[in-house]
Amino acid sequence: MMIDDAKLLETVISEFEALTHIPRPSGHEKAVSDYLKKRFGEIGCKVTQDEFLNIIAELPATKGCEAAPRTILQGHMDMVCVARPGVAYDPLTDPIKLVRTEKALTAEGTSLGGDDGIGVAEILTAMQYAEEHGALRAIITVDEEQGMSGARHLSADHLKDARFLINCDSEDYHIMTVGSAGSVNLDFSRTLSRRVSELPAYHISVEGLLGGHSGERIGDGRGNAIRTLALALQALEEHGKIEIVTFTGGTARNAIPPTAEAVIRTGIVEREIVNVLVEEEKRFHALYGTVDPAMKFAFKTVAHTGRVVGAEEQHDLIALLTLLRTGVYDMSHLHVDKVETSANLGVLHMDENEVCVQFFPRSSVNERLDEIAAMARTMAELTNFNLAVGAQSPAWRERAESRLAQIMGEVYAAQNNGVQMTVESIHAGLETSWHAAKNPDLDMVSIGVTSTGIHTPDERVEVASIVPEAKLMMETLRRISQEKA
Repeated sequence: MMIDDAKLLETVISEFEALTHIPRPSGHEKAVSDYLKKRFGEIGCKVTQDEFLNIIAELPATKGCEAAPRTILQGHMDMVCVARPGVAYDPLTDPIKLVRTEKALTAEGTSLGGDDGIGVAEILTAMQYAEEHGALRAIITVDEEQGMSGARHLSADHLKDARFLINCDSEDYHIMTVGSAGSVNLDFSRTLSRRVSELPAYHISVEGLLGGHSGERIGDGRGNAIRTLALALQALEEHGKIEIVTFTGGTARNAIPPTAEAVIRTGIVEREIVNVLVEEEKRFHALYGTVDPAMKFAFKTVAHTGRVVGAEEQHDLIALLTLLRTGVYDMSHLHVDKVETSANLGVLHMDENEVCVQFFPRSSVNERLDEIAAMARTMAELTNFNLAVGAQSPAWRERAESRLAQIMGEVYAAQNNGVQMTVESIHAGLETSWHAAKNPDLDMVSIGVTSTGIHTPDERVEVASIVPEAKLMMETLRRISQEKA
């Protein structure tokens, strides 16, 4: 059925608004899953709700297109729920207060859930109004934002009989994603012994670094506060005995730590400590000054600190932190200026009895992750740490020849006066990685409505990109309907 642009816009926004009324943080998707089961049924789909609450909705081919290959339209139903300071908001019970202007969709005081509510709304709309299409299957998963458990546990049966998959979880109408990085959690830990020390105590911190997302920003060559402080402590050890009371830094394994701090005891005179820190600052700026220019050490005396870490454990900790290489390992051989493999020293946590280090490598080549995990095992052995290796999130490797990317690129160019769509692989994780692992033959792309401020109260969806995105999807489905399975 023909649909004009105004109706297309209102349909997508209406489908999205219905989702904003349903609280849906990761791990609490029963209500939204039940709603989607009902809604896909209303538009004529045969719907399965699996034991994990993933929704699988089947729509038959339009008349005359039965021979076309099956296409999967895929998104996720959960969202990241955050509110501005002072805003009363319970993500388990409170709906999102949608604000609509001519230019943007935003939320009043909270994140919007455009990631991936607007993608799901586009899928619902396409399945209602695409005029010609082969067999379609919508797969809407749970828990994308936290553990991707929906994608991980999805039965491979839902992926095996399809040729194409369009993931609707990207953030820019003008960009088509054709590959993403895999990752693995590497967690080092060991127990600590403590003893009393009477040496003077000092607080040393690293401040002013930019930090940032360890996928998106790792290629900028930014400094890592934890490793910077470890190297400074190592440099101090060359001037006399130091004893660590505490050493902490970082907030998340996938964030480059902008700060780190330590309390140490030492007999090294203060002037000498300051001189070492000045030299370490100079060395940092020689390495990172152009991209991380505001870094500085802060140094002060402190009183009434606790017991110090045993000498052996201290030696092993500093050794581990200086051995763990952070930043870019390898650049992509397919795209100029794109990172293939990296690692981030994300969190160092220490309490009275234990120290834990979170190390987070990413790569678009699974074998590279295997290699880094093997390196980590050796480092753990050499430094007497225990190592827990998490389940590896696989990479989605770009296909050299993607028919889907070709078709969608042609549709985009036709929509935009011959301008070519940007095609890229990203150094971050997408659910497509898990789909690729279950069916390596799936030809996949990821697209999305233009959005900014994702996962923050500043999140906004650009209204001007909603209709072009819907048309991009529906025209791609029409052209696929002319392909032979």
